Amino acid sequence: MGDVAIKVEGLSKRYRIGARRYKHDTLRDQLVAGLQGILRRGGAAASEASFFWALKDVSFDVRQGEVLGLVGRNGAGKSTLLKVLSRITEPTGGRVEIRGRVGSLLEVGTGFDRELTGRENIYLSGAILGMRKAEIDRKFDDIVAFSEVEKFIDTPVKRYSSGMYVRLAFAVAAHLEPEILLVDEVLAVGDAAFQRKCLGKMDAVTKDGGRTILFVSHNMAAVAHLCAQALWIDGGQVRYLASPDQVIAAYLASSSREEPHLSFRDRPEQAPGSDTIRLLEVSVVNDEGRFAASLDSRHPFVVEVVYEVLKRSASLRVGCRLVSSDGIVILSTNDMDSTSGERDRAPGVYVNRCRFPGEFLNNGRYFVSVGADTPMVQSHFNVEREISFTIEQAGGAGSQYSDGRAGFIRVPLDWDVRREG
Repeated sequence: MGDVAIKVEGLSKRYRIGARRYKHDTLRDQLVAGLQGILRRGGAAASEASFFWALKDVSFDVRQGEVLGLVGRNGAGKSTLLKVLSRITEPTGGRVEIRGRVGSLLEVGTGFDRELTGRENIYLSGAILGMRKAEIDRKFDDIVAFSEVEKFIDTPVKRYSSGMYVRLAFAVAAHLEPEILLVDEVLAVGDAAFQRKCLGKMDAVTKDGGRTILFVSHNMAAVAHLCAQALWIDGGQVRYLASPDQVIAAYLASSSREEPHLSFRDRPEQAPGSDTIRLLEVSVVNDEGRFAASLDSRHPFVVEVVYEVLKRSASLRVGCRLVSSDGIVILSTNDMDSTSGERDRAPGVYVNRCRFPGEFLNNGRYFVSVGADTPMVQSHFNVEREISFTIEQAGGAGSQYSDGRAGFIRVPLDWDVRREG
């Protein structure tokens, strides 16, 4: 393998749809189950239709010390890939060669014995990685301090909250120094401060070099910052393997509609929402009142969200985010920013219109995400980057020069220039 830490060739994983494991207590139960299985096998087409390929013919290499980011929609096969690499799941076909000790931080619940205390699980995890007790002893205080669960280190982890569990799991994975670290996006369970702390630790690990990391994340900015390469998985297959900037741009472009308008009016059964509210339309409208995928940088535009309130709510919040072409959230806003408008909303159809001024965004492509929630209680819907628009350089600040401007905001500001004396 040379300097290759992970080599994946033609990897596939197939699941049977609706398959369950039953406990058969009697010989009669087993015979009936066997007969039902024979009757279910009614031909190749029916058999194939009952299977789902979570991964199909996936191939790639990861060199020692390289950080590879995995991106893709939910259900694309990213977590299945990490489970196969962690030997949690057996592949259906293909082969994987791994050189080095593997540490995994996958979904909450993986890797720890819930009946053991936090202290016991730290030593258990180290032993599984092949570490001696003296090695774990040297790291123990750092692990506990990083996890922030000192008071509960001798409590069985089954009594931990999901946040405490993830903090300890990440601290163990990051400090016990396996040669290969597999990280799924379980950090979303932790609070914002701990997420920043984890990303800072991963940043330090990647800069130290020598550690091979596979990092699954929906945080495109983190992927761009931490990873040397990125792999886009779509429908269980490799769609694109290249630099993070190239992969992120292609992935985000594919997940957004080219049109500036999305409607669920003719397909209400697919409308995102809850029993309180459902989304009907979201659109980008130019200063002439028309849907527009291309906007003049000098003129204002509106993001319009149409929704139906299904039952009375006193504290609904509806808002949107503008996201750059490389996945960075430029701004978030919602209707609670304004003092106008009703807070107590009776059942009916509502239209929220948020106006953005001209001479505000720099030229480039942007995505719109919309969401609705009852703050601190329930998220009703969150539609990510389903529509997009492009700001065209059509005059205004800086347009007289061809070198362009860095950044996302291009607001003309007042400069006072005077000669002294």
